[in-house]
Formats: sequence, structure tokens, C-alpha cells
Amino acid sequence: MLRQDVIPGFGIYVHWPFCLSKCPYCDFNSHVRDSVDHDRWRTALLTEIDHYAERAPGRTVTSIFFGGGTPSLMAPSTAAAVIDRVAERWSMAPSVEITLEANPSSVEAGRFADLAAAGVNRVSLGVQALDDASLAFLGRRHNAGEAMDALQVAKRRFARTSFDLIYARPGQTLAAWQAELTRALEEGTEHLSVYQLTIEEGTKFATLAARGDIVMPDEDTQAALYEATQDMLAAAGLPAYEISNHARPGAESRHNLTYWRYGDYVGVGPGAHGRLTVEGLKLATRAHRAPEIWLERVAANGHGAHADEPVGTAARRDELIMMGLRLTEGISRARLRDELDADVDGLLDGRKLSRLIGAGFLSLDADRLNATPAGLQRLNAVLSALLG
Repeated sequence: MLRQDVIPGFGIYVHWPFCLSKCPYCDFNSHVRDSVDHDRWRTALLTEIDHYAERAPGRTVTSIFFGGGTPSLMAPSTAAAVIDRVAERWSMAPSVEITLEANPSSVEAGRFADLAAAGVNRVSLGVQALDDASLAFLGRRHNAGEAMDALQVAKRRFARTSFDLIYARPGQTLAAWQAELTRALEEGTEHLSVYQLTIEEGTKFATLAARGDIVMPDEDTQAALYEATQDMLAAAGLPAYEISNHARPGAESRHNLTYWRYGDYVGVGPGAHGRLTVEGLKLATRAHRAPEIWLERVAANGHGAHADEPVGTAARRDELIMMGLRLTEGISRARLRDELDADVDGLLDGRKLSRLIGAGFLSLDADRLNATPAGLQRLNAVLSALLG
């Protein structure tokens, strides 16, 4: 169980929007381009960092996260320049976590030494599956052997490593998933993210599902896969600290904890979102999604962001609760008071809360509100009932 009295932190998210190919399940802001002007992109990212440093001075950065897209395709010199500029414009916590997402191909693994020298100290590998047929179905460009080789290189180069797996794939059985998890655990990872495959609008999988070309597992199978995941990883010393994330104690993603604990963070790059508290007002920031338009706006304005959107009290409540209930630690009453100057009784409908507690989906005590294991398994429905 994570501590309840921690400060959420202050994070910097940097979005690199380019991939070698678009995965059929992906609805992220990612794009395929024949070529990328790395010098121009480095200049634009540094310019937007300067913009946000002027807006949010005096903070201490606890994490930097390079996401995408595929940021391991970024020139290591760009990662180094970004890290150096953040360090120039803000204070850096002594234990700052600097994560970069990477695909586990041999080409990208060849850049790990340079990325580590640039200052990256944590890598998150998009392994996604441990058999070649599933990797081909998911549109991945690596095979299982390459993925495991890249993981070993990452463990030698970086202080901390994590990798992702996707489950509840069409035709996947409980026995097959248990065998896959067993193999993953044999790698001795400290952090594992396990995501249930969902069909997102606008993706290739959505088109295939609409035609009936792929059929997702039924709800009972999905539930069995989820429960097996929780049991196996907890028994192996990697309990869930968030719905889809498991870690050995102390190895949790500090950057993602900033999101889930509703801390402030800067979003740099096309499509990046942020939350900043300025003079007591919570502001939502959002950059233009299209890479080329973002570049043009940064060159013209010093940033690629749309106008700020103030986050009102009701929206702040909803965001804090929607994020915080994802964590097994839940939400401390002290955090609610710090952020919203109110306690649970003043923020939530007592009748709705009582029904959800009585049904075994939520618990509330003198210190915190949290989702029970049953509540975490169906959190979207719980949140809808609580906040709707």
C-alpha cells in the first residue's frame, strides 16, 4: 500500500508523435512520416519548455516522461537537450525519475546506451505480447525473442525498467495468459503494466470488429483474465498499485503517480495535455494535435497550445476522484481538503456513496476513500454511479 501523505509531485511530459507504423489498436496521437527534421523538432521542444517555465516558475521537477508515438526514435541528443533545458529552467529533485517509452526492437535497443548517457534512468518497453503470432496480430514490428533481448539490454543500461503486456486478445485462453504471465515474471522485472485490449473508435481494429472479423472475449472470460492477473502478480511480489499497473514496493512509476494523485504537470509537444495551478487557479492546457501545425505555432508564438481552460470546482472534484480511485491507495481526505477545501461529505452525494459502499464497491474510513477490488474491476461503472 502506497503512503497517503505524499506530495503529488510536479512532472514534465514530452510527446514525440512519430512511429514507424501505426498499430491497429492504437488511438494515441501518433503519426508515420517518411522523414523527421530532428534539429527543428529539438528547437521547438526547447522553445515550448521555455514557455511553460515562464508560466510556472519556482517548481521542483520530480519526473520527466518521454511518451508517444515512439520516443526511442528520437535522436538521443534531443532527449539530452530536453533534460538539460528542464534542469536549467526548474529545480530537479535529487531522485528525479526520467522515463522514456521504447519499442523493443534491436535498432532501438542500440540507442539505449546513448539515451542513458543523456540522463534517462527508466525505460518502459512496449513488449505487448510474448508470442510471435499475437505480436503480428497486434501490428508490432518486433518478435518475442527481440523483445526479451531488448529487455536484457535495458536492464543493463537503466536503473529501472518496466514493460507492457496486452491481454484479453481474441481467442486468448486463461491457461495461455497464465503461461505468458509466468514467462514475463521470469524476467525479474520490477514493474509491469498489463492492459486489457479495448476496441477504440477510429482504429483499424474498430473497423475489423464492426465487420465481425475479430471477436473479443466475453465478459466472463475478461473477468477471469483480470482476476488471474491480480492473483499471479500479487503472489510474485508485484501487487497492483493502479488498475493496470503492478510494481514491487518502491518501484511504482513516479510520473504516473503525479497524474493519479492529481498533481501539476506540464505537457510539451503536439497533443500534449497539462494541469497547472497558477495563483490558486487550476488550468487545463492542451497543444494542437497535428505535428506540422504544432511546429508552425511554436515558431510563431513560442508554444503550440490552445487557450487555457480554467478547471472549475466541480470538474476538479471529478478529475481528482476519477484519477485517485484508480489507485489501490485511494484518495486521502487530506488530499481532498488541500485541493478542494472540502471533505467527502461536502463533495459527494451521500446516498450514492452509501449505495456503492453497501454494494461492496467503495470503502470510506477516517483517512481515505478507495475502490475495493470489486470496485476497481468495474471502475467505469462505479464512477458513473458516483459522479453522474
